[in-house]
Amino acid sequence: MKSVLALLGLLLSPASFAVSALPVNEVAPGIYLHLSDHHWPDRDNHGEIANIGFIVGDKCVAVIDSGGSPQQGIALRNAVKQVTSTPICYVINTHVHPDHIYGNLAFKGAGVQFVGHHKLARAMASRAPHYISRADELLNIHVDQDNIIPPDIEVKDSLNLDLGNRSLLLTAHPTAHTDNDLSIYDKTTNTMWLADLLFLEHIPVIDGSLKGWLNELTKLEKNQYKLVIPGHGKLVKDWPVSMQAEKNYLTQLSNEIRAEIKSGKTLEHAVANVGLNAKNQWQLYEQFHRKNVTLGFAELEWED
Repeated sequence: MKSVLALLGLLLSPASFAVSALPVNEVAPGIYLHLSDHHWPDRDNHGEIANIGFIVGDKCVAVIDSGGSPQQGIALRNAVKQVTSTPICYVINTHVHPDHIYGNLAFKGAGVQFVGHHKLARAMASRAPHYISRADELLNIHVDQDNIIPPDIEVKDSLNLDLGNRSLLLTAHPTAHTDNDLSIYDKTTNTMWLADLLFLEHIPVIDGSLKGWLNELTKLEKNQYKLVIPGHGKLVKDWPVSMQAEKNYLTQLSNEIRAEIKSGKTLEHAVANVGLNAKNQWQLYEQFHRKNVTLGFAELEWED
C-alpha cells in the first residue's frame, strides 16, 4: 500500500506534469521576450515577475535571465526549443535577484556556460542561505543550492559573446541597482537589454547605490538605442525619453534625503516624508519606497 501511495504522490506532484512553453514575442529580429506583469513576489505568482527571454544567433542561443522559479526556467527552455533548433550556449544572469536566477538549473548541461558580473558569484554565495530558506514560505517553490548556479564566465569590464553572425556586448556596471548589474547590447538590432537598471511603471528598487544608479543612468542616456528592454515594464522605443521617470524619481529621492540630512532630521522622519508625491506615479510604491529611502539615507548620510 505504501508503494502505491508513494507512486500516486509522484504522479500527482507538480513536477510530474509537462511544462508548457513560456509565451514569448519576437520584439526584434532574433530577440524573444517574455514580458511580465507587475506583482509583489508571492505564493501565487511564485516569483515569476521579471522580463526574461533569449537571443538567437546562427551558431547558438543566449538566454537572458532564467526566471523566478525552476518551473519558469523549464518553460523558458521549452520556448527556446519551440522557436529554434539552435542550441543554447550561454545563460546570462543580469544580477542576483531571485526573479532572474531561479530557473538556472533548467539550462545546466553540456555546452552551456553561465555568464555574469564578476561580483555575482559572491552575491549568490552570501544570499543563497536566505534565499533557499525562504523560497517555500514566500513563493511556494522548492530551491536548493543546485538552483543557485554561479557564472562560469565573469565579466569584469566588458565582454563580447559571438552567437554566430551576432555579437553581444556585455557590460559589468559599477554598483547601481545592485553591485552586480550586467547589461547586454545586441549590435545587430541596436537593442539594449538593461534588465533591472531600468524600471517602468514598477517603482525602481534600490539594492546597491542611489548615487551609483544615477551615475549609470546619466551615462546610458547619452547613447541612442532603437529598442531598450527593462527588467520590469514595457518595451522602450523612445530612448532616452522613457527612462526619465526613473531618473527623476531617484533624483528626487537624492535631493530630498540630502535636505533632510542637512536640516538634522532623523531617518524615521525621512522615511515618513521623502518622496510622498511619487506615490501615485509608481506601482508597488508601498512595498518598496520606504526601503529605498532607508538605503538612500544610509548612503548619503556619510557622503563628503
